[in-house]
Amino acid sequence: MRSIRAPRCCPYCLRCFAPSRFRPRQRVCNDSDCQRRRHHEYRRRKIASDPVYRQSCLDSPQKWRTEHPGYWQQYRSAHPEAVERNRRGQQLRDQKRRLVALANNTLALDLKHSAAEVWLIGPPAADLANNTLAQSKILIFEPVSHPPNPRCDLANNTPLAASSD
Repeated sequence: MRSIRAPRCCPYCLRCFAPSRFRPRQRVCNDSDCQRRRHHEYRRRKIASDPVYRQSCLDSPQKWRTEHPGYWQQYRSAHPEAVERNRRGQQLRDQKRRLVALANNTLALDLKHSAAEVWLIGPPAADLANNTLAQSKILIFEPVSHPPNPRCDLANNTPLAASSD
């Protein structure tokens, strides 16, 4: 007599599935992304709860490197495109690190107290938390001076009500 297996809902993709007859307590569907996530969560919990397993995970890469000396030199010589891609990535990481270091640098120009209207252009400008300028790749444009219209709210671009002086 066969037992009827009730369908279950996968916690990752939220689709219903029938558990395997060989794994009646199966709680995750067979989709490879769901299984990958299940495995990742198990490994994360195991590392957090088992100090022996955690140490084994830390020692494993070093053990592999000692057993395979010269692997990376051989890989780099056989894959010059990977070397170039890594070089470009490292240059971007270095540039970002320099910009983060400049975030609190107020030696060049404090833009908060500048009389000019200042625009910082480009993705690296977002990393300058204190609005300081210390790199030549950022451009500053000064606007043409126009006398402000006292009857216009610049924030909403709407006319203000006439004031009774």
